[in-house]
Amino acid sequence: MADATVIGAQWGDEGKGKIVDWLSARADVVVRFQGGHNAGHTLVIDGAVYKLSLLPSGVVRKGCKGVIGSGVVVDPFALIAEMDRIAEQGVEVTPENLSIAENATLILPVHQELDALREGAATGVKIGTTKRGIGPAYEDKAGRRGLRVIDLAQPETIRAKIDNLLTHHNALRRGFGADDYDAGALFDALMEVAPKITPFARPVWRDLDEARKAGKRILFEGAQGVLLDVDHGTYPFVTSSNTVAGQAATGSGSGPRAVGYVLGIVKAYTTRVGEGPFPTELQDEIGQRLGERGHEFGTVTGRQRRCGWFDAALVRQTLKISGVDGIALTKLDVLDGFDELKVCVAYDINGERYDYLPAGMDNQAAAKPIYETMSGWSGTTERARSWADLPAEAVKYVRRIEELIETQVALVSTSPERDDVILMKDPFEG
Repeated sequence: MADATVIGAQWGDEGKGKIVDWLSARADVVVRFQGGHNAGHTLVIDGAVYKLSLLPSGVVRKGCKGVIGSGVVVDPFALIAEMDRIAEQGVEVTPENLSIAENATLILPVHQELDALREGAATGVKIGTTKRGIGPAYEDKAGRRGLRVIDLAQPETIRAKIDNLLTHHNALRRGFGADDYDAGALFDALMEVAPKITPFARPVWRDLDEARKAGKRILFEGAQGVLLDVDHGTYPFVTSSNTVAGQAATGSGSGPRAVGYVLGIVKAYTTRVGEGPFPTELQDEIGQRLGERGHEFGTVTGRQRRCGWFDAALVRQTLKISGVDGIALTKLDVLDGFDELKVCVAYDINGERYDYLPAGMDNQAAAKPIYETMSGWSGTTERARSWADLPAEAVKYVRRIEELIETQVALVSTSPERDDVILMKDPFEG
């Protein structure tokens, strides 16, 4: 039995939550390995809607262990609020079904304030962050001044670490004209939440090794998408972590071979939240129709997503960067009823044809899509569970995408419901 890794292959919001939940029916452990509570996964199970940000998608399934790896930055206040929220829906989160890496970095209120100060500044590039402190927390982690989950269990030493952290932050705050952050207030706030967080702290690298030796299936769950990767995305309009499949090993404490089958989640069209280049964006009634039919509003932020045609050149690039074995094509049903569909196959950048999106900001901003036009379909793909249920033109669309991205379509999702899936390749079969 193989393990599997799920990543987003566009700018996030591809429908990873549903696919991870669907796969978790055959998994024993689900591991989040990067990002923070800026991610949003919506699950629809038997008509009940669960909106998760930091918790692994597997926690809503009985018998499945959820793990938050060391590559995740953890806001302890947001985590407690999220656990309380899903408890009201009947899902109890305990140390029996959730573990948090003891060496995971904490997101603190001072990080959120710095995020807001930067985004509100009159100068500089507007990244369009969620202002949840993700970036500043990763900066402190790299700067070796961050606080970690294990520090919550050590009140005798955490105060000195807070003072060290605030030496850096207060200098930045003065530059923005903000008051110094109060070390005592931060210490008191952390000590208040510590008893609710520390019972979940574990050496998860060891737990995962033991699970693997016991023959248990492990599913690694990414957040955001490859195009938001800090190295490989549309920099600087990216998140602050690596979102590629290789991070599943680093961000969980597992070896690279543990990643297993890599499944890239790909939406049948393209969306993006926030600032940055978007070659196939449609600022017309078609883009509006895609957004309305796809309910394209951020799970976390509520922001309306920008919408456009499918970009095969960009997806082909992200799949190769991340070593994707197969894709899950989601939201095919949103395209029902279009007379014709367009797929971007390359770019015109200042008169030169590119079959990939170059790294430079200027080239990315200048990229104009070169489209291939396909016939749409009048029938419905919604809730289809076999190829025979799909209109012929929908099958042609999926097969053409498969050719253009040079990667197998492993499954197709045809509604938000968990079981509305056409399966061609089970990721757990390797």
